[in-house]
Amino acid sequence: MSRAAIPGLPSRYPIGAQLPALYADDDFAQRFTAGLDTVLAPVFATLDNLPAYLDPRVAPADFLAWLASWVAASDDPRWPVERRREAVVRAVYLHRWRGTRRGLVEALRLALGAHADVTGDGGAVWSDTAGSDLPPEPASEALVRVWPGGGTPVDADRVHEIVRAMGPVHTAFRVEVLSGPPAEEGN
Repeated sequence: MSRAAIPGLPSRYPIGAQLPALYADDDFAQRFTAGLDTVLAPVFATLDNLPAYLDPRVAPADFLAWLASWVAASDDPRWPVERRREAVVRAVYLHRWRGTRRGLVEALRLALGAHADVTGDGGAVWSDTAGSDLPPEPASEALVRVWPGGGTPVDADRVHEIVRAMGPVHTAFRVEVLSGPPAEEGN
């Protein structure tokens, strides 16, 4: 339902009551301003509740995409509304961890409801000695293992999309989508 189409929404600020005394008893002026009140009532109601529109936890669902664009949050209309709200609320927090293992695991949990484990550093090495030889070539990729968190199967294409978006640019990733948690190594 559109906020502009709420039948019978009264105006908290009727224009007719604010007219000079000369027009207080004028039937035409009162009817004319009542028509304006009908048009302006949704505008006033929206402005009176503006803080609620800007809070993703209580904003109308059709505002979530707009709020998500403000903080560069992922917003997939196919997600349940509560997951979309959480994505907007946690967007700034996730940006802080972008490019890290923690950020990648959190993004996969938030977007897919999946668990993830990231191993390997994907090739980040350096030398702190000026003029020294280049360090040896590091391992060329990191491994991202993902498994369902709530019984819903994990979409491998979405995993790849999220890993590309949230992983460091210089790092190559290998993604494994598992049916359950990985077995403990060494057992």
